[in-house]
Amino acid sequence: MSPMNRSFEELVAEGASVPTEGWDFSWFAGRASEERPEWGYARSAGERLARAEAVLDVQTGGGEVLGFALDQAAPARPALLAATEGWPPNVAKATALLGPRGVVVVAAPDDTPLPFADGAFDLVLSRHPVTPDWPEIARVLRPGGTYFAQHVGPASAFELVEYFLGPQPEAVRGARHPDRESAGARAAGLEVEEVRAARLRMEFHDIAAVVHFLRKVIWMVPDFTVEAYEDRLRALHERIMADGPFVAHSTRHLFVVRRPVVA
Repeated sequence: MSPMNRSFEELVAEGASVPTEGWDFSWFAGRASEERPEWGYARSAGERLARAEAVLDVQTGGGEVLGFALDQAAPARPALLAATEGWPPNVAKATALLGPRGVVVVAAPDDTPLPFADGAFDLVLSRHPVTPDWPEIARVLRPGGTYFAQHVGPASAFELVEYFLGPQPEAVRGARHPDRESAGARAAGLEVEEVRAARLRMEFHDIAAVVHFLRKVIWMVPDFTVEAYEDRLRALHERIMADGPFVAHSTRHLFVVRRPVVA
């Protein structure tokens, strides 16, 4: 049934019931959309995987992106493949997906040191890490090794965030700025070879998509529940029904960072 023919209560109930594990966003097809950066992170990660010897994927989620990158790299593959994840439901999902493909999935909280030896990897990957731990990334990279990652940029989807939370201070809006993150990488002794940024259009076509998105990407509106924000959700539902999709803009940046070789 088309969302146009369904009640607010039905749509909200659907959005609140969809499982949130992993980083598979296929449920959003026809409900919400987001442009993709021109650099094609997963494809490019696959190309680097094919040339690497030992690879770590940090904060792998449900392992979907690493799995796609492995498909792009096939039949070539590193001798050592490892991934970390901090959320138990995602650990289980990533283990089921990646374990049969020879990837060691390690349960590791995002705010603790990486559980690997110094210089263990020549390639470290990450797609949308919560916060890059530059000293730890530098530690586990071999001299000459590369950190290749796509980060969430500043004020990403803030049209949606500020609809629910109101105007945010500049300190919050400016967090995750690529200049600040580049400075952090350099402070850890790494060389920033390339940074590319993109601002991308997002559209939410029904209130179920908004509810599911805020349940899945929990740092957008940290205290989000349907009950706490029912009035704002109902008003947004009526706005979408009257005016069409709610438009926001995500920000992304691509990092290519190298640990220098010391003579």
